[in-house]
Amino acid sequence: MARTVRFHEIGGPEVMRLEDLETGEPGPGEVRIRVDAIGVNRAEALFRSGQYIEPVKQLPAGLGSEAAGVIEAVGPEVDGFEVGQAVSVVPAFSYNDYGMYAEQAIAPARALLHRPDGVDAVSGAAVWMPYLTAYGAMVEVGGMRAGDVAVLNAASSSVGLAAIHTANRVGATPIAVTRTRAKRQRLIEEGAAEVIVSEEEDVAGRVLALTGGKGAEYVFDAVAGPGVVDLARAVAPDGTLFLWGAQSGQPTPYPGFDLGMPALNMRTYTVTREITHDPQRMLRAAAFVASGLRTGAFRPVVDRVFPLEEIVRAHQYMESNAQFGKIVITVAH
Repeated sequence: MARTVRFHEIGGPEVMRLEDLETGEPGPGEVRIRVDAIGVNRAEALFRSGQYIEPVKQLPAGLGSEAAGVIEAVGPEVDGFEVGQAVSVVPAFSYNDYGMYAEQAIAPARALLHRPDGVDAVSGAAVWMPYLTAYGAMVEVGGMRAGDVAVLNAASSSVGLAAIHTANRVGATPIAVTRTRAKRQRLIEEGAAEVIVSEEEDVAGRVLALTGGKGAEYVFDAVAGPGVVDLARAVAPDGTLFLWGAQSGQPTPYPGFDLGMPALNMRTYTVTREITHDPQRMLRAAAFVASGLRTGAFRPVVDRVFPLEEIVRAHQYMESNAQFGKIVITVAH
């Protein structure tokens, strides 16, 4: 039996329960891992509360798509992985099919990456989703190059920080947007070229001023909702507004008509559908991130670590928006 987090109804963090469940044996293309650490992501809160892009198909339901652990059993038709190997699980599946919030979990082998020597479980559970998301949208899909300007809201999130590091690595200029002044200095220390405090400043006006009136080639929006109309004013002609999150929970208008029909590209982006499900893109993304880790250009920024028993408190903390970087759950065995 393994302690496993499930929820029996849609709702807030308090609906999650820790239950003893049989993990079972891995099927074709699957492995069973002993989970040592779990990365907590905003998408899991959205799924639990019924606001995710994919609905909950059946209750009770599990959660979690990012973890680090050790392989305990290997199912048929799995190549390249063996019992005893340290691995990271990356988001490459539906929460309706697999869940990592547990002491022990079944995972599809296609969602596994070998964990390099020297990368501990907490780092191995914290690093992949942010950097795969950032690289996938910015470089693989967006084609961002040296000299481009990238505007990033929710910049103190784990994805926002990975995006700052990624922009710097390819020679682009990251402009971070944060709600209050509290995180401004830390964003500068993480490599933001400029920080705009949205509660005090006109974001689009500042971006236009910083770019000589041109605007940014890329805006990466983790919030969505009505704010896209203002953000769109910051996009350069033929630039792209990427919607890679929906933290606002509100409907998102298309701003082109409100702004007089500019040459605005606007697209949604999801790492699971566009990167981790595409073997060639995933190979390139993993190589890019691994290279950054080797050179020290990339590193996980972990804000707080909670034990599995405090999963409710971890989600409450995430929803407070007080964190700077990643929240990680550790599992004691």
